[in-house]
Amino acid sequence: MPDFQDKVVLITGAGRGIGRALAEAFARQGARVAANDLTPINLDETVRRIRAAGGQCKDYVHDIAMKMPVQAMVEQIRDDWERIDILVNNAGVEPHASILDMDEWDWRRTIDVNLSGAFFTMQSVGRVMKEQGGGMIVNIASIAGRAHGLRERSAYVASKTGLIGLTREAAREFAAYNIRVNAVCPGVIETEMTARLRQDEAMLSKWLEDIPQGRLGTPEDVVHLVLFLCSDAAAYLTGQAINVDGGKVMC
Repeated sequence: MPDFQDKVVLITGAGRGIGRALAEAFARQGARVAANDLTPINLDETVRRIRAAGGQCKDYVHDIAMKMPVQAMVEQIRDDWERIDILVNNAGVEPHASILDMDEWDWRRTIDVNLSGAFFTMQSVGRVMKEQGGGMIVNIASIAGRAHGLRERSAYVASKTGLIGLTREAAREFAAYNIRVNAVCPGVIETEMTARLRQDEAMLSKWLEDIPQGRLGTPEDVVHLVLFLCSDAAAYLTGQAINVDGGKVMC
């Protein structure tokens, strides 16, 4: 496994699911974890688990959908840890509604969190990384943003498609500052976000039929790829969007 000893890692949406798994994995590899989430009770549990295992972690309860809270969070992390070496944009929401029935608030909130939030964090953290001479950024997108859409998830699909495009443009601009930017595109992962849908046996069966490996993904499947992308072993990788979906989308 990669060694992230004393690296400072900011992970958004670290209160549960993939975000919590990422926070714990980076901490196990020696990183100092700045864990962000909007729900204090979830974030408290992430911090508790990491510290109980001997890791270093601090909580930052901020709404990344707005620029000023993001700037305040980044400034606080710099005060606490002095630098930011890695950013993982993981926070996301996924409302279920057809285009005809989509509520305006759900649409705007999804774009604000999934896409604008990633932009604001990359902007603020990118400035820090530029000053310190480099860094790594990974955006958690989705296969829904590539060749595989999701029925009645128009806001989510639009936000993740935009996030993949934003990743490419950030990689082009940030390369001059020794900052690598990549995206990870998970398929169906066993997290709280998919728990309700996984109770639908017909839907679960259909999902499994479409996945060559014949199983759903786990948070650890995503974690291993993110750790690789943030390591020196991926030094020549930037601007990529990599699927981790058991072969559901092959491109």
